[in-house]
Amino acid sequence: MNQLQANLCLICVTLLWSTEVIIFACIPNSVVPFATTAITSLIGAALLFLCFFKRIKAALKSGGRKLLLTGLLLSVLNCGYNVMYQYGLKEFDVSTGAFTISMTVVILPVILMMKKRSVDKKTWISAVLVLIGILVSYLGKIGRISMWGLLMMIGGCIIRAYYIIRLNEAARDFDPVPISALIALFVGIISFVIWAVIQPGTFATIEWNTQIIASLFIHAYFIVVFAQTVNIFAQRNTTPAAATIIYSMEIIFSLIWGMTMPASIVTPITPDVFMLIGAAFIVIGNVAEIVDVRRLTSRRKAVRRS
Repeated sequence: MNQLQANLCLICVTLLWSTEVIIFACIPNSVVPFATTAITSLIGAALLFLCFFKRIKAALKSGGRKLLLTGLLLSVLNCGYNVMYQYGLKEFDVSTGAFTISMTVVILPVILMMKKRSVDKKTWISAVLVLIGILVSYLGKIGRISMWGLLMMIGGCIIRAYYIIRLNEAARDFDPVPISALIALFVGIISFVIWAVIQPGTFATIEWNTQIIASLFIHAYFIVVFAQTVNIFAQRNTTPAAATIIYSMEIIFSLIWGMTMPASIVTPITPDVFMLIGAAFIVIGNVAEIVDVRRLTSRRKAVRRS
């Protein structure tokens, strides 16, 4: 897998992540987010361990304590930024919240610089374009932006940026399948503990029906097992900064769902001119990152010479 193929895989992963809003719409509000995370993560972990038991066992033998600690750290970071997002997003409307999440695009390269790691020039250009898109989307809503919500979102973006960097490092050091399985397992356990504190009745508090069960299993397979594992595989052949820029495409997919899906499934979105211009900048930023202009230019020159 080369970097272009890895980036295309990340686009597919981002597309799947954007469908979470559709899946969650099929789950009643009475089911708290920690319950959904706990159940789907544990189901995902069970599926991965059942299908790849020998592979995971071999990885644990060779990686040992380091692999377990890496999986635990990634799980804690994952839970950390998701909790901050949950509280921060309550202070925003759907569209503004989606754009704000992409602030990770700007934060991550700064963290890489602090760690004395180089960032490609085209990645900086892409990050600036995405940042412009985010800022443009705020125009006309500045007075309605909650400072508390914004601080929570920025805090979540900082944790997520560090998570992506560590995930990229782990993907290069270990087999992606065991990492995915351990993240799902530890996230499931952490979320279950928090769920048990919030709702001591846990599973008994859910009014079970076929729709809830189907939604949980669909989320567990497509989001936890498939998207998460493919994401880690792709991370081995791309950079953390490039991955973060591609993740920002989730905004575009979310806007499409909000504009086209019925109100019974998702919260309708009527984009204003600022949102559309902001989305355009984000798309341009992604194209600038994914398309290798230098390689295309050199190929054209080589063809002309021949």
